[in-house]
Amino acid sequence: MVFGMQCGFAMLCAGSLRSKNAKNIMLQNILDVSAGAIGFFLCGYGFALSDGGSFVGSDPDYFALSGLTTGSEYIAFFFQFAFAASAATIVAGTIAERCKMVAYFCYAFFLTSFVYPVVVHAIWNKEGFLSTDNDNPFRGVGMIDFAGSGVVHMTGGMCALIGAIVLGPRIGRFYDTAGRPAVSLFSVFIF
Repeated sequence: MVFGMQCGFAMLCAGSLRSKNAKNIMLQNILDVSAGAIGFFLCGYGFALSDGGSFVGSDPDYFALSGLTTGSEYIAFFFQFAFAASAATIVAGTIAERCKMVAYFCYAFFLTSFVYPVVVHAIWNKEGFLSTDNDNPFRGVGMIDFAGSGVVHMTGGMCALIGAIVLGPRIGRFYDTAGRPAVSLFSVFIF
């Protein structure tokens, strides 16, 4: 179910952009899954869910899935990968129309191979420094995250904010042909 949401994310992003960029955003959503699969497979899963440290995991059996043997272990990998890809997709709509594909591929790979796994390990792994299961959590208080509400959305949202700040506004997106700000009825109710 979580992986199937990628189709909905792609449709949402495509509907939020100018029609000339619809193919571009669809490709970005495919890159989220592709780069995310490579990054999470190679090292993200090992950093996120293996034991061996409070910052990241270091058990070599989890890297490139080399130590997984049962079907339930592969299912657990795919389930966690779907969350990693979802965190990467949150950023797609934010930086749409302003990012080159190679840069986007590198971002999606880095997010799913290192940034997201660090957050996952800190909160969901029993050795993570923010986990309530840790004997000595950060500042004596742990964090409980149910179904990724903090891990997935906080990571994706913060990366989206950073991407928006770095790339700046979409030039020409919110103005009509005369150069006036295009304000819709929806925008009036928001503000």
